[in-house]
Amino acid sequence: MPVSTDGVLLGAWADIHQTKQLLDIGTGTGLLALMCAQRNPKVQVSALELDEHAYQAAKINFERSPWPHRLELILHNILTWQSTIRFDHIICNPPYFNSGEQARNTQRASARHTDNLPHDALLNSCWQLLGESGSASFVLPKFEGEQFISIAKAHGWSLSRYCEVKTTPHKPASRLLFELSKIKAKPVINELVIHDKDQYSEDFITLTRDFYLKM
Repeated sequence: MPVSTDGVLLGAWADIHQTKQLLDIGTGTGLLALMCAQRNPKVQVSALELDEHAYQAAKINFERSPWPHRLELILHNILTWQSTIRFDHIICNPPYFNSGEQARNTQRASARHTDNLPHDALLNSCWQLLGESGSASFVLPKFEGEQFISIAKAHGWSLSRYCEVKTTPHKPASRLLFELSKIKAKPVINELVIHDKDQYSEDFITLTRDFYLKM
Protein backbone atom coordinates (compact mmCIF):
# COMPACT_ATOMS: atom_id res chain seq x y z
CA MET A 1 0.00 0.00 0.00
CA PRO A 2 1.52 3.34 -1.02
CA VAL A 3 1.76 6.32 1.29
CA SER A 4 -1.38 8.39 0.71
CA THR A 5 -2.02 12.09 1.14
CA ASP A 6 -4.95 11.14 3.39
CA GLY A 7 -2.63 9.30 5.74
CA VAL A 8 -0.08 12.09 5.85
CA LEU A 9 -2.81 14.66 6.55
CA LEU A 10 -4.28 12.60 9.38
CA GLY A 11 -0.91 11.87 10.96
CA ALA A 12 0.03 15.54 10.91
CA TRP A 13 -3.39 16.91 11.90
CA ALA A 14 -4.33 14.69 14.86
CA ASP A 15 -3.97 16.44 18.22
CA ILE A 16 -1.59 14.13 20.11
CA HIS A 17 0.58 16.64 21.97
CA GLN A 18 -0.71 15.54 25.40
CA THR A 19 -1.04 11.87 24.48
CA LYS A 20 0.90 9.23 26.39
CA GLN A 21 -0.80 6.05 25.16
CA LEU A 22 -1.92 5.97 21.52
CA LEU A 23 -3.58 3.23 19.47
CA ASP A 24 -3.22 3.10 15.69
CA ILE A 25 -5.95 0.88 14.23
CA GLY A 26 -5.06 -0.72 10.91
CA THR A 27 -1.50 0.54 10.83
CA GLY A 28 -0.73 -0.96 7.40
CA THR A 29 2.96 -0.35 6.82
CA GLY A 30 3.12 1.83 9.95
CA LEU A 31 2.78 5.34 8.53
CA LEU A 32 0.52 6.85 11.20
CA ALA A 33 2.32 5.14 14.07
CA LEU A 34 5.68 6.43 12.84
CA MET A 35 4.36 9.96 12.33
CA CYS A 36 2.93 10.03 15.84
CA ALA A 37 6.18 8.74 17.33
CA GLN A 38 8.05 11.46 15.45
CA ARG A 39 5.68 14.23 16.56
CA ASN A 40 5.48 13.33 20.25
CA PRO A 41 8.69 12.10 21.94
CA LYS A 42 6.74 10.84 24.98
CA VAL A 43 4.02 8.83 23.29
CA GLN A 44 3.86 5.04 23.43
CA VAL A 45 2.19 3.67 20.31
CA SER A 46 0.31 0.39 19.99
CA ALA A 47 -0.16 -0.37 16.28
CA LEU A 48 -2.74 -2.97 15.35
CA GLU A 49 -2.76 -4.73 11.97
CA LEU A 50 -4.82 -7.63 10.64
CA ASP A 51 -2.97 -8.43 7.40
CA GLU A 52 0.16 -10.57 7.72
CA HIS A 53 2.02 -8.94 4.80
CA ALA A 54 1.37 -5.41 6.03
CA TYR A 55 2.38 -6.51 9.54
CA GLN A 56 5.74 -7.74 8.27
CA ALA A 57 6.33 -4.47 6.38
CA ALA A 58 5.44 -2.41 9.46
CA LYS A 59 7.75 -4.56 11.58
CA ILE A 60 10.69 -3.72 9.33
CA ASN A 61 9.78 -0.03 9.27
CA PHE A 62 9.47 0.12 13.06
CA GLU A 63 12.79 -1.67 13.61
CA ARG A 64 14.57 0.72 11.25
CA SER A 65 13.02 3.83 12.75
CA PRO A 66 14.61 5.97 15.51
CA TRP A 67 11.79 4.98 17.92
CA PRO A 68 11.49 1.14 18.03
CA HIS A 69 11.24 1.18 21.84
CA ARG A 70 8.07 3.30 21.65
CA LEU A 71 6.33 1.30 18.91
CA GLU A 72 4.48 -1.93 19.69
CA LEU A 73 3.18 -3.87 16.70
CA ILE A 74 0.27 -6.28 17.19
CA LEU A 75 -1.13 -8.76 14.67
CA HIS A 76 -4.82 -8.88 15.53
CA ASN A 77 -8.34 -7.90 14.52
CA ILE A 78 -9.56 -4.78 16.33
CA LEU A 79 -13.04 -6.30 16.63
CA THR A 80 -11.77 -9.12 18.86
CA TRP A 81 -8.66 -7.54 20.41
CA GLN A 82 -8.69 -6.72 24.12
CA SER A 83 -6.31 -4.55 26.11
CA THR A 84 -5.89 -3.50 29.73
CA ILE A 85 -4.76 -0.08 28.48
CA ARG A 86 -7.31 2.71 28.11
CA PHE A 87 -5.81 4.88 25.43
CA ASP A 88 -5.56 8.68 25.45
CA HIS A 89 -5.95 8.86 21.69
CA ILE A 90 -6.91 6.54 18.84
CA ILE A 91 -5.96 7.26 15.24
CA CYS A 92 -7.40 5.44 12.25
CA ASN A 93 -7.58 5.76 8.47
CA PRO A 94 -10.56 3.40 8.12
CA PRO A 95 -11.95 1.56 5.10
CA TYR A 96 -14.72 3.52 3.42
CA PHE A 97 -16.23 1.67 0.43
CA ASN A 98 -19.61 0.31 1.51
CA SER A 99 -20.60 -1.02 -1.92
CA GLY A 100 -19.34 -1.48 -5.45
CA GLU A 101 -16.69 -3.71 -7.00
CA GLN A 102 -13.85 -4.55 -4.69
CA ALA A 103 -10.21 -4.39 -5.67
CA ARG A 104 -8.89 -7.66 -7.05
CA ASN A 105 -5.97 -7.56 -4.63
CA THR A 106 -7.31 -9.00 -1.36
CA GLN A 107 -5.07 -6.83 0.82
CA ARG A 108 -6.10 -3.64 -0.96
CA ALA A 109 -9.77 -4.64 -0.83
CA SER A 110 -9.58 -5.29 2.91
CA ALA A 111 -7.97 -1.92 3.50
CA ARG A 112 -10.53 0.01 1.44
CA HIS A 113 -13.86 -1.81 1.99
CA THR A 114 -15.94 -1.96 5.16
CA ASP A 115 -16.86 -5.65 4.83
CA ASN A 116 -14.32 -6.69 7.47
CA LEU A 117 -14.61 -3.54 9.55
CA PRO A 118 -18.09 -1.95 9.60
CA HIS A 119 -18.02 1.60 10.88
CA ASP A 120 -20.45 1.00 13.74
CA ALA A 121 -18.34 -1.94 14.95
CA LEU A 122 -15.16 0.15 14.66
CA LEU A 123 -16.74 2.92 16.72
CA ASN A 124 -17.82 0.43 19.38
CA SER A 125 -14.28 -0.95 19.67
CA CYS A 126 -12.87 2.57 19.90
CA TRP A 127 -15.31 3.43 22.69
CA GLN A 128 -14.28 0.37 24.69
CA LEU A 129 -10.55 1.05 24.31
CA LEU A 130 -10.56 4.81 24.83
CA GLY A 131 -10.14 6.50 28.21
CA GLU A 132 -13.00 8.66 29.47
CA SER A 133 -11.26 11.90 28.49
CA GLY A 134 -9.67 10.51 25.34
CA SER A 135 -10.37 11.27 21.69
CA ALA A 136 -10.16 9.55 18.31
CA SER A 137 -9.10 11.00 14.95
CA PHE A 138 -10.15 9.80 11.50
CA VAL A 139 -9.96 10.71 7.81
CA LEU A 140 -12.64 9.76 5.28
CA PRO A 141 -14.10 10.96 1.99
CA LYS A 142 -16.65 13.69 2.72
CA PHE A 143 -19.83 11.67 2.12
CA GLU A 144 -18.63 8.64 4.09
CA GLY A 145 -17.21 10.92 6.76
CA GLU A 146 -20.56 12.62 7.32
CA GLN A 147 -22.22 9.21 7.57
CA PHE A 148 -19.54 8.07 10.04
CA ILE A 149 -20.08 11.15 12.21
CA SER A 150 -23.85 10.60 12.23
CA ILE A 151 -23.37 7.00 13.37
CA ALA A 152 -20.92 8.17 16.04
CA LYS A 153 -23.31 10.81 17.42
CA ALA A 154 -26.10 8.22 17.58
CA HIS A 155 -23.80 6.10 19.76
CA GLY A 156 -22.96 8.90 22.20
CA TRP A 157 -19.83 10.40 20.64
CA SER A 158 -19.27 14.15 20.44
CA LEU A 159 -17.61 15.88 17.49
CA SER A 160 -14.69 17.96 18.84
CA ARG A 161 -12.73 18.89 15.67
CA TYR A 162 -13.78 19.03 12.01
CA CYS A 163 -11.73 20.02 8.99
CA GLU A 164 -12.94 20.02 5.39
CA VAL A 165 -10.13 19.26 2.92
CA LYS A 166 -10.20 20.74 -0.58
CA THR A 167 -7.76 19.90 -3.36
CA THR A 168 -8.00 23.52 -4.66
CA PRO A 169 -9.77 26.67 -3.35
CA HIS A 170 -12.60 26.46 -5.88
CA LYS A 171 -13.38 22.76 -5.64
CA PRO A 172 -15.81 21.32 -3.07
CA ALA A 173 -14.37 19.49 -0.07
CA SER A 174 -13.37 15.94 -0.94
CA ARG A 175 -12.11 14.71 2.44
CA LEU A 176 -12.89 15.18 6.11
CA LEU A 177 -10.46 15.15 9.01
CA PHE A 178 -12.37 14.86 12.26
CA GLU A 179 -11.95 14.11 15.94
CA LEU A 180 -14.50 12.40 18.18
CA SER A 181 -14.63 12.51 21.96
CA LYS A 182 -16.61 10.85 24.74
CA ILE A 183 -16.92 14.25 26.43
CA LYS A 184 -19.42 16.81 25.14
CA ALA A 185 -17.60 19.45 23.14
CA LYS A 186 -18.23 22.36 20.82
CA PRO A 187 -16.44 21.41 17.61
CA VAL A 188 -13.57 23.48 16.26
CA ILE A 189 -14.33 23.79 12.53
CA ASN A 190 -11.89 24.82 9.81
CA GLU A 191 -10.80 24.18 6.24
CA LEU A 192 -7.61 23.07 4.54
CA VAL A 193 -6.72 23.61 0.87
CA ILE A 194 -3.97 21.36 -0.52
CA HIS A 195 -3.08 23.17 -3.76
CA ASP A 196 -3.20 26.90 -4.47
CA LYS A 197 -1.96 28.55 -7.68
CA ASP A 198 -0.47 25.32 -9.05
CA GLN A 199 1.59 24.60 -5.95
CA TYR A 200 1.11 23.35 -2.42
CA SER A 201 -0.69 25.87 -0.23
CA GLU A 202 1.07 27.51 2.70
CA ASP A 203 -1.32 25.79 5.13
CA PHE A 204 -0.56 22.37 3.67
CA ILE A 205 3.19 23.01 3.77
CA THR A 206 3.03 24.23 7.36
CA LEU A 207 1.06 21.15 8.42
CA THR A 208 3.09 18.47 6.63
CA ARG A 209 6.60 19.77 5.93
CA ASP A 210 8.16 17.65 8.69
CA PHE A 211 7.20 14.49 6.81
CA TYR A 212 8.38 15.25 3.28
CA LEU A 213 11.99 15.30 2.12
CA LYS A 214 11.30 17.97 -0.48
CA MET A 215 8.69 20.48 0.63
